[in-house]
Amino acid sequence: MTVTGTASTGAPARPDGADPVDAIVGTWGRERPDLDATPMLVVGRLARAEAAVDAALRPPFAAAGLASGDFDVLAALRRQGEPYAASPSALAAATLVTQGATTKRVDRLARQGLVTRTRVTRDGRSREVRLTARGVALVDRLIGEHLAREARLLAGLTGVERDTLARLLLRLTDAADAMRTTDPDERTPA
Repeated sequence: MTVTGTASTGAPARPDGADPVDAIVGTWGRERPDLDATPMLVVGRLARAEAAVDAALRPPFAAAGLASGDFDVLAALRRQGEPYAASPSALAAATLVTQGATTKRVDRLARQGLVTRTRVTRDGRSREVRLTARGVALVDRLIGEHLAREARLLAGLTGVERDTLARLLLRLTDAADAMRTTDPDERTPA
């Protein structure tokens, strides 16, 4: 099984009709014919696609001095609407990373003057992260370019293909989440 482009989608076809994942699956088929290596056709291509997508989307953020994931924090705050603020735990949930990773990102962004931290209760235990005017301006400048790059990445797919891919990826993510929470080998120790 190979995935190649067609004239109808505008995606370039590979001359040999294969990619490195096909070669890996083929060699496993030769070396271990008792195993079904075909799940690698999906999982391997997802890994390759993730790396390629990141490489295609990263340049504007790097040019703005943002480390990986920093724009996610800025965008999450901007999506809150005025006053563009959220708790660190809300940011972690919105950016799909741990609170520790969020703290590191907020630290970097605060050093750059893009966010501030403020106390929101009298006892000083609760904090809020807020975009500065400079942070709002940066997000507003970068989001248009980011969305245009995403659109260019998907330009080879029809609307129906995009919708189908989005639904399939959601189902795959749900299955991976379920496996992570139910498989005793995958659970994080308490």
